[in-house]
Amino acid sequence: MIHLHEEASRCLLCENAPCSAACPKADPARAIRAIRFGNVNLARQWLDDVTPDELEAAEKACIHYDRPVRIKEIAKALPLPPMVDRLPSLAIKFCGIPCESPFFLASSAVSTNYEMVSAAFEAGWAGVYFKTICLQEIKEVSPRFDALHVKGTGDIYSFRNMEQLSEHTPQEDFSIIQRLKKNYPKKVVIASIMGKDEKEWTVLARRAEDAGADAVELNFSCPQMRHAGMGSDVGQNPELVLFYTACVKQAVDIPVIPKMTPNITNMSQPAMASFFGGADGISAINTIKSATMAPRAEVDGHRCISGLSGRAVKPIALRFILEIANSLDINRSERFGRSVDLSGIGGIENWRDALEFIQLGCRNVQVCTAVMQYGNRIIEDLKLGLQHYMADRGISRLDDLVGEQLPSFIPVSDMDRETIVFPKFDLDACIGCGRCYISCRDGGHQAIRLDENRRPSLDGSKCVGCHLCRLVCPVAAIDAAKRIPLSSLKRR
Repeated sequence: MIHLHEEASRCLLCENAPCSAACPKADPARAIRAIRFGNVNLARQWLDDVTPDELEAAEKACIHYDRPVRIKEIAKALPLPPMVDRLPSLAIKFCGIPCESPFFLASSAVSTNYEMVSAAFEAGWAGVYFKTICLQEIKEVSPRFDALHVKGTGDIYSFRNMEQLSEHTPQEDFSIIQRLKKNYPKKVVIASIMGKDEKEWTVLARRAEDAGADAVELNFSCPQMRHAGMGSDVGQNPELVLFYTACVKQAVDIPVIPKMTPNITNMSQPAMASFFGGADGISAINTIKSATMAPRAEVDGHRCISGLSGRAVKPIALRFILEIANSLDINRSERFGRSVDLSGIGGIENWRDALEFIQLGCRNVQVCTAVMQYGNRIIEDLKLGLQHYMADRGISRLDDLVGEQLPSFIPVSDMDRETIVFPKFDLDACIGCGRCYISCRDGGHQAIRLDENRRPSLDGSKCVGCHLCRLVCPVAAIDAAKRIPLSSLKRR
């Protein structure tokens, strides 16, 4: 049987996909995109009422570097879509601002001009953090990007950039913000700004408010500013974070949202400083300082340290969001007399990624690298996936998901160390590759044996329940057994 995710991952996600053009009654490209972005259960609806001949034509039209994607096999393997009478609304308030959904473009290369943002709004994005506006002249390098790919594919799992702030004049940028608010009054436009002193922060914030921005994001976090005392230089200094947040808060009436840098040991300190400076929300994270060695990323024979993004950084971003949420006790706003809203950034590609940030307390999520790689069209699956998840759980308000997983996190010292969960093998699903055996032998506890048919068995006297075997199994043929007390086992 075909492995849906593996085959869908071979799709190049073409523009105006020839496979769909060859199949006028259906949309194979859209079905595959649904699989790629976490909506396998919804994909079949784009292949309804299609004949085998049409699928054959679609497969022949597939653009690929070796062999066509097996569209016919994908169509056979897809489950029936769920029957849902009505999908719940994704509407939510962020810093008091009504938003049609939590999905926003991040302040970055994807939000640099009117045409880009307008196209994103038309595609269905709820809002934008417009690219950071400053009073300095910005000159960028060429090339300015590098990426790490999954071997043998064009799939980017981490992305490095040397880009700084908006290259437009402030007048041009504020004019764009004003135009966006005029033409898209129901969309949310947040101006990202960066100053080098109190006067610049105040001037830029007021100009953003005068242009009609719904809120202002304070960029305390850009890791590659060529001007000293800006970007992450500020975000690493809680005193400056407190001072500049308070200055901007006193200067404008719209919400103020400081953006945190991950290039710091303890983000809770500047986050708390911004809170006591009057912040209405906090964004986290910006890119992580990094270095790559690929010759293609050289600038006239030289390299530099710059920011890393993409799905590889998501666990780090979630860690910082968790720490901020806990330090501000966002589930109990009465502790500090008022609440602060969180905006999550870092490695969000599909709706499940977004859900994880929301469940740790975010009321808003920002996306950049995934849009750079796949385009604005991913918003369709972000919204559909989250709506169907809510419908499956019987949840009608997105607010009910915000922070719901915070109680599941406890200090490492409090974790249960008196029980064990053994792996359980599904021998019918096992393909006999031996990956579990190799990993357990060379990186685990030598607790797996292979029989003459290449099927695994477990030596319970050696297994410590680490579940490395589950992680390396390519066909998900290993699950977890029931948790039992360690005291019930007889160990050698």
